[in-house]
Amino acid sequence: MDLGCGPGNSTEVLAARWPAARIAGLDSSGAMIETARREFPGQEWVVGDIASWAGETDGGSYDLIFSNAAMQWVGDHATAYPKIFSRVAPGGALATQVPSDLDAPAHTLMRDLAASEFWRRKFTHEIREWHVHDVPFYYDVLAPLASRLDLWTTEYVHVMPGAEAIVEWYRGTGLRPFLDALAMEADRAGFVAEYLELIRKAFPARGDGRVLFPFQRLFLVAYR
Repeated sequence: MDLGCGPGNSTEVLAARWPAARIAGLDSSGAMIETARREFPGQEWVVGDIASWAGETDGGSYDLIFSNAAMQWVGDHATAYPKIFSRVAPGGALATQVPSDLDAPAHTLMRDLAASEFWRRKFTHEIREWHVHDVPFYYDVLAPLASRLDLWTTEYVHVMPGAEAIVEWYRGTGLRPFLDALAMEADRAGFVAEYLELIRKAFPARGDGRVLFPFQRLFLVAYR
């Protein structure tokens, strides 16, 4: 099972790795699932949210439950991860990856901007950023349940064409909770414009005009 499968890109990689396996993908976006069904008709595709799927008691078990950059949108990891792991078959594994750079400059800048006197009055509801914890948290949650638990972080240094590319990177990820909390399109555009100027200062261009953008991710593989 590929949780948060999107249009099926990662699911396709799983199918190539285990060509004889029966593989399913789940995503909360009906449009993403329709794309996956069209592009990869041989797999099983389900519209649904991860938290609800994890709580199903009659949904069966899987040799591999996989999730790439989706669990950060799921709340209460102390409850969600054990529920998901309970659906791993004996001898199987849970493998997830989430971004883990909440204290990196790109995040602190959007947080500080939102807290400024002008912008904090513009938000219609409380902003809830990614649901991500540190490595010891996931160890404490899963080590008592798993026969083996591998945990690691990796910082990738992305070479970006400019500051605009970093902002575009975050539009569909880290910036989403902030932009969703702004009612007016003009306010969303204004927030992004101010954020871009902060990113320009924080990530200066190198000699060739490109920008180095470090980004950390947390990986875990829990075996049953």
